[in-house]
Amino acid sequence: MLVFIIRRILQTIPVLIGVTFVVFIMLHLMPGDPAVVIGGEAASPETLAQIREDLGLNDSVPVQYFRFLSGALRGDLGMSMRNRDRAVVDEIFDARFAITVQLAVVSTAFSVLLGLVIGIVSATRKYSIADTGLMLFALLGLSMPNFWLGILMMNFFAVTLRILPTSGWGTWQQMIMPVVMLGVTGTAVIARMTRASLLDVLNQDYIRTAYSKGLAERKVIFKHALRNALIPVITVVGLQFGGLLAGAILTETVFAINGLGRLIVQSIANRDFPMAQGAILVVATLFVLVNMIVDITYKIVNRRIDLN
Repeated sequence: MLVFIIRRILQTIPVLIGVTFVVFIMLHLMPGDPAVVIGGEAASPETLAQIREDLGLNDSVPVQYFRFLSGALRGDLGMSMRNRDRAVVDEIFDARFAITVQLAVVSTAFSVLLGLVIGIVSATRKYSIADTGLMLFALLGLSMPNFWLGILMMNFFAVTLRILPTSGWGTWQQMIMPVVMLGVTGTAVIARMTRASLLDVLNQDYIRTAYSKGLAERKVIFKHALRNALIPVITVVGLQFGGLLAGAILTETVFAINGLGRLIVQSIANRDFPMAQGAILVVATLFVLVNMIVDITYKIVNRRIDLN
């Protein structure tokens, strides 16, 4: 297990370097001049030239990239272009990082719990009215755009009924709509995957043997079938968590939550390259770490899997 963990950590290094390169190039290919954003449209050419010199924008793109990469390896993501007194690391980890992680974790828990319940009920009540209704709900969850669902909930619960706040993060009332908006797609995916995987396992010979021994259905499902059916579900959960980190950008924008997602949007709009690069790098690192944890979880759930 230790050898596998070390190997996976080493494998993440080129992935993260590749992420920094792609993000750096894409941001620098965007139209617009950060100096104009900072100095304003009325700034003189001399002022704009001084801003570019102060920010290091006159250096070649490779020089700027390796300066960013060397700083990132030391844990220094640079200073914000919009606020030269504010370090990127401080801005990210002051409160925004914790908010985005909380949003992703709570939404993942919501998706996993509800998705597993729906999937198990559908699989054990195959082709029943309950199965059909739950799968239609899952299909609706996959088909419905998240931002549209968020706007609908905001209009109904916040504007019409006035029982939930329209924005912010911290209280349980503020968490309800963002978590549902972010977690509904993951719930649908996990539910459908759980149903398909569990139905496949329930047709195995050892499950029929367990039933022939007179074991209760609950014991057969949860002790024998579900354990083996969880392997593909775990993969989906890991991917969904990464997707939730990306989806948090839209959710935080809709509900005005000051997390990493909203910071990325604001930084790109302001051409604040160091801030956008640092925030995206943190999100990518989280995604890679989650996938590594998923692989380790495989071994915990099913010890027959060889990680070496």
